Amino acid sequence: MTLTIFLVECGLELIPKRIRSHPAVKRNLSMNNYYSQLLDNALHHSAMRDLKNHNKRGRPDIVHLCLLNALGSPLNKSGQLRILVHTVKNRLFEFNPKIRITKNFNRFKGLMAKLLIDDGIKTEKEFLIAPVNKSLKEKLSEFKDAEKIILSEHGNQIKSFKDLYQQGISKDYTLIIGGFQKATFSNRILDLSDNIISISKENLFAWIIVSRVITFYEIMSNII
Repeated sequence: MTLTIFLVECGLELIPKRIRSHPAVKRNLSMNNYYSQLLDNALHHSAMRDLKNHNKRGRPDIVHLCLLNALGSPLNKSGQLRILVHTVKNRLFEFNPKIRITKNFNRFKGLMAKLLIDDGIKTEKEFLIAPVNKSLKEKLSEFKDAEKIILSEHGNQIKSFKDLYQQGISKDYTLIIGGFQKATFSNRILDLSDNIISISKENLFAWIIVSRVITFYEIMSNII
């Protein structure tokens, strides 16, 4: 059985052309360095104020931490985890479980910028990060037999991790987790499933949620 995590509405995008002339962008931007081409709220906050939906944008650090937690987990190494990243610009990518994500943030930003520019990261033999040329809804529809769950602080709070995986490990699960911090899911995300669950009384960071749900699954699967 497999646990699939969709990290959705992630603030992962190249710097929009309309703000590239802003001083906060120009001082760091170099077309010779991939990492400088990625929108980053820590560097470009003042330039981002007028961007639509700016609270969800320019947060590659959230994606970085989520991927480090997920891809380094025993569950991933056992071959029972799939990770897909959906961006605020509606681009969708699937990560090869064998990929090793760098711990250095600037190198990670460079990799993500290259991913967005080249529409994938691959070796001569295979994709390490593959583009998914389908909408998020279309891709989710492929998981016909999986239990689809949206994780949200506004969902029904569970008392035990066993309540998250109510069908046991004999069933596949698809979890939808927001890859943003100061915002809420758009309606198009909330329309993907009626099963909305909260795993904590507290508002948790995305990477903590990723770590927790994977650990819960590992415990039930006797992987750890």
